[in-house]
Amino acid sequence: MTPRDVSGDDSRWSDLDRPPLNAAALRRGLVREGGLWSGIEVVAGTGSTNSDLVARATAGKAAQGAVLVAEEQTAGRGRLDRQWTAPPRSGLFFSVLLTPGDVPVARWGWLPLLTGVAVATGLSRAAGVDTALKWPNDLLVTVGGEERKAGGILAERAGEGGVVVGVGINVTLREDELPVPTAGSLALAGAVSTDRDPLLRAVLRSLEEWYDRWRAAAGDPTVSGLQETYAAGCATLGRTVRAELPGDRSLVGEAVAVDGDGRLVIATEEGVQEPVGAGDIVHLRPA
Repeated sequence: MTPRDVSGDDSRWSDLDRPPLNAAALRRGLVREGGLWSGIEVVAGTGSTNSDLVARATAGKAAQGAVLVAEEQTAGRGRLDRQWTAPPRSGLFFSVLLTPGDVPVARWGWLPLLTGVAVATGLSRAAGVDTALKWPNDLLVTVGGEERKAGGILAERAGEGGVVVGVGINVTLREDELPVPTAGSLALAGAVSTDRDPLLRAVLRSLEEWYDRWRAAAGDPTVSGLQETYAAGCATLGRTVRAELPGDRSLVGEAVAVDGDGRLVIATEEGVQEPVGAGDIVHLRPA
């Protein structure tokens, strides 16, 4: 799908509770000399910001720090190729291009977890919502005493030295708009603000801060404080979980740690501790 620019009139902007993002103001607030963010583009709609930015990066048409934001995604993807859909301007749907060439490739797997920490931190500051992370990359909020998924993160390689990280956050979704009953939004979680401009600025500033800290430590999750901070905000640790693993295998046990490679360590009833690097995690009991 070809991205639609936000400069033209759009009758769907009649929802006054969901005003469009101000691209010029975002650029003024975030793009600066010596900073990470090199450019911010806001489009009215596209299939997937991740797909678009990966294609640009692969073709050499995007630099590190490029940010692509869509008011609506029609083919947004989560982990395991799941669909991510939401009404126009009801959330934040964006992708960023990072080229961490000074960090060993073996540590690039921390980028989606780093993004989770940054998003949770930024939203806590700007929206006043208590957020938690479900390993590896889901953002959880509490709605009516229940944990609900309000956001997700997807990282993809782009060309030789790039990684595109996509973020989707439900901001103003109402109960009758939720795609599934287990979904949530910042508004339903009692956010003190659902103004998407300051929310996006807070998230991108937090992401820049964490990315710079991680790169300065050559991607070391301990030296940068990333491993400790992720574990502190991870709602998966301390719970009994079921990991749905590649090859139709599953593993049940207690999530006891996130190791130095960003993998979830699961202790089984047999006394074996098995690190899981990829898979779908189901929380079986509260922490």
